[in-house]
Amino acid sequence: MCTLNRPDRPERDSVQAALEEIGDRWTFLILRECFFGVRRFADFRRNLGIAGNILADRLESLVGHDVLERQRYSEHPPRQEYRLTAKGRDLYEISVAIMRWGDRWLTDDPPLALTHRADGGAVEQVLRCTACDAHLDSRDIAYHPTHATPAPPDPRAT
Repeated sequence: MCTLNRPDRPERDSVQAALEEIGDRWTFLILRECFFGVRRFADFRRNLGIAGNILADRLESLVGHDVLERQRYSEHPPRQEYRLTAKGRDLYEISVAIMRWGDRWLTDDPPLALTHRADGGAVEQVLRCTACDAHLDSRDIAYHPTHATPAPPDPRAT
C-alpha cells in the first residue's frame, strides 16, 4: 500500500473538491436518475421521494456547478428540464463504481445489470496501466504530487 505522508500531501486534492460539489446523498441520487434518463422536477421528486425544497436546492447547486443545465420544454406554463452537461456525464463511471461496490458488498442479488446497448455484452470497469495493460487495484498504484508543496517558513529567518 502506497502512503502519501502529510508533508507531501496537497492541502486540498481533487477528491475533496469533487465531494464539495457532489458528495451529498441526494445529489448523487439525482445524478443516478439523470443517468436513467429522468429530466423533470416532478419525475425526480416522484422517483426519489425527496422533499421539493431539498430537490430544488440540489438541482440549483448542480446547475451552478455546471453539472446540469436547464432547458425549457414548455412556454405555457413555463417549464424546464435538467440535462447532464459534459461535466455531469463524466460522473457516470463514478456512479457505476458505487453501484458495483454496492452489488459486491451490500446485496446477494444485484438489482441491475449493465450491458452494452449495441451488442448486449456485459460491462466491465477496470483500472488499467497504459504502459503494460495490467489490471490494477489500490495496492498497485503510487501517488505522486503534481505540484511542489512550499516549505514552511523558517522561524529562525526573522
